[in-house]
Amino acid sequence: MENALRACCKGIKIGKILIHGHGTNGRQLIYEKLPSDIASRHVLLLDPVLATGNSAIKAISLLLTKGVPESNIIFLNLIASPQGINAVFERFPMIKLVTSEIDATLNENSRVIPGLGEFGDRYFATDD
Repeated sequence: MENALRACCKGIKIGKILIHGHGTNGRQLIYEKLPSDIASRHVLLLDPVLATGNSAIKAISLLLTKGVPESNIIFLNLIASPQGINAVFERFPMIKLVTSEIDATLNENSRVIPGLGEFGDRYFATDD
């Protein structure tokens, strides 16, 4: 998603947030590097898949601690589950969410179904 954003918005400032999942609801912030003036900007938060919403909630919480107003966050993803959308809006009703597809539900492993499989595996060709 970042490459497409860079191609369409040349010179855009891009920050990075890396969140590692632990089971179905634990999330750990591994890395963040954000523009120093992020609090005064509108922020496009990019994540290809919104499943449980836990990673998105962690990322949005980080942005809020950096001073970004909730209403200045636009969360962009490709596929979302209804459960993830509900979880994000329960915590952050003022953000904007843009998705291309809302799939049916989550399976027992908290994967969006029908979904597209594990995005990281598909992107890095590590799927068996």
